[in-house]
Amino acid sequence: MYRNLSAAAISRAAPHPPTQNQLLAAMPASDYERLAPHLEPVELPLGCAVYESGDRMGHVFFPTEGIVSLLYVLDNGASAEIAITGNEGLVGISMFMGGDSTPSRAVVQSAGHAYRLRTRFLKREFELAGNLQHLLLRYTQALLTQMAQTAVCNRHHTVEQQLCRWLLLSVDRLASDELQMTQELIANMLGVRREGVTEAAGILKDAGLIQYQRGHITVLDRPGLEQQVCECYAVVKRETDRLLSWKPEGADSGRTAGRADALR
Repeated sequence: MYRNLSAAAISRAAPHPPTQNQLLAAMPASDYERLAPHLEPVELPLGCAVYESGDRMGHVFFPTEGIVSLLYVLDNGASAEIAITGNEGLVGISMFMGGDSTPSRAVVQSAGHAYRLRTRFLKREFELAGNLQHLLLRYTQALLTQMAQTAVCNRHHTVEQQLCRWLLLSVDRLASDELQMTQELIANMLGVRREGVTEAAGILKDAGLIQYQRGHITVLDRPGLEQQVCECYAVVKRETDRLLSWKPEGADSGRTAGRADALR
């Protein structure tokens, strides 16, 4: 179902500078300058697998636009999304958390671009135990909060509420309110039956909250979605905003001032 990241995608230049990624933008200037020569632009085509379950991770990825979904895959092939990452973070936290591989799969949910970095360069900086390590650990805590809240949401809330949460988290990480996504793919992300997503999307469409046509979903009424969603969205957004608002000493305000926040 998913194709691996191709050499052609890696060779194409990204249309955004590396500092469009919030983590790279928030790094102290000295740390960023050491890493910048090793950042390689990468295209992220829709449906591309950045890495597969069990793969040895040679790179981490810093998205500048688009969304990457982290999926847990069962032995029977079924999968469910456990978190998403946009330009607020990175893909590949296992590298600096003590492992060279992960049981999850990372798939591009919304096409975009990223910069990849060989793990040895980031691991070297991480092991210096300075501001960069603190920054990456704060992002990791935000991601773990999202994973935990996703598990709670999937167990206790309706498919309609899960869909609202998923839509809001997704558009928070995009420059527009439109997503290219089929109901079948949404069902795979949420780990529910397609019929459940069809019914939930129909309810939101009839309420004038979204528009859905031929694999494109447009959020028409964000405040309305926020009224319908369960508390899980607010918990994740509040904790992510709190953790990522921290700026390490020595961060270059001139580099960060021009970028737009991914999480609105």
